[in-house]
Amino acid sequence: MTNRKSRGRLVAAVAVTGVVAVTLAACSSGSSSSESSAAAPASSAAAPASEAPMASEAPAGGAVAVSLITKDSTNPFFVAMQEGAKTAAAASGVDLTVGSGKEEGDDAGQIELIENAIAQGQAGILITPMSVNVNDAISKARAAGLYVIALDTPTDPPDVVDITFATDNCLAGEAIGQWAAGKLNGEKAVIAELVIFNDRVVSVDYCRANGFLKGMGIEVPTLEDMTSPAATGTYTTGKGGDYEIVCLEATGANEAGGKTGMENCLAKNPDINVVYTINEPTAFGAVPALEAAGKTIGKDVFVVSVDGGLAGVEGVKAGQIQATSQQYPLKMAALGVEAIKAIADGGAAPENTSANGQFFDTGVTLCTDDPQDTVTSAPQESAQYCIDNAWG
Repeated sequence: MTNRKSRGRLVAAVAVTGVVAVTLAACSSGSSSSESSAAAPASSAAAPASEAPMASEAPAGGAVAVSLITKDSTNPFFVAMQEGAKTAAAASGVDLTVGSGKEEGDDAGQIELIENAIAQGQAGILITPMSVNVNDAISKARAAGLYVIALDTPTDPPDVVDITFATDNCLAGEAIGQWAAGKLNGEKAVIAELVIFNDRVVSVDYCRANGFLKGMGIEVPTLEDMTSPAATGTYTTGKGGDYEIVCLEATGANEAGGKTGMENCLAKNPDINVVYTINEPTAFGAVPALEAAGKTIGKDVFVVSVDGGLAGVEGVKAGQIQATSQQYPLKMAALGVEAIKAIADGGAAPENTSANGQFFDTGVTLCTDDPQDTVTSAPQESAQYCIDNAWG
């Protein structure tokens, strides 16, 4: 068997710079949401980092201040997360600042927003960390007394933050891999993997992608390395069979990238019959490329994904995606806001609940109208059930 490292790196991820402001309407009384931009200088009235209050202390005479820093403000997942945080802030009287990078990969934008939160003496930060490149800034925030919670994307290593509120992305990936293996029923798997990046280590990226392969029963030598599984071999879940991994394409986790990535994969091998996508926008980009190649979705090829937003699970019901793992960003954000408020008011810090003891597990459900007995990593529910429980 050959290792994919020998084939070299694939399509380079899109270079990204800068950050955009997120304009937010003010929440109801007792709370406010403010615009945040990494390009904007910190207020001259903000306390320097050395004078920032500890998370257990609310700023004198004011509301508890918290920053939510997402990867971008266009992905429906992060838009939903922002809305969940604003709702929770309004209910609990938290002064919420929301900001994001310009797009996936904008490490510098997130770092500047973290530094702004430190300079303003905020009580805590909620962040979907872009990559290991933001670790030093997070450590600086914690040293200044801010309580830092990672949402959705665990840091690497996990203890860079105080705690993580997230779906178990590895189990989410395993569930769709188990589904795919069951659906193939012993047929050879010709696999396309559409990931976010191939030039940096991002836990949500490798955990979902390699989780998917593990769910199929494919050996993954190094979880953190998406190129470590052999390009050919056998999968063992269900009846098992031969497999071939055709491509590992960086897409930026968006529709345009999904379409281009799928086209590149089909150029390598037109016989692809299983497509793993990092999220549903990527899947929606892959589908027209597959159809243009003459493939019938759900018959000639199975498309699986992770996220479970409303558009995504409507795509499951419409047959564009055959199975997706649903996670709950509103819940992550709301629990994060509530946790920092409780700590600032003198309450106890939250504790990890996941099976491995490394994060607070906010749950996952496999959404499909074609359940498979091979799925053991998550409960299976219908597309309609997931629509009724969807975000976005």
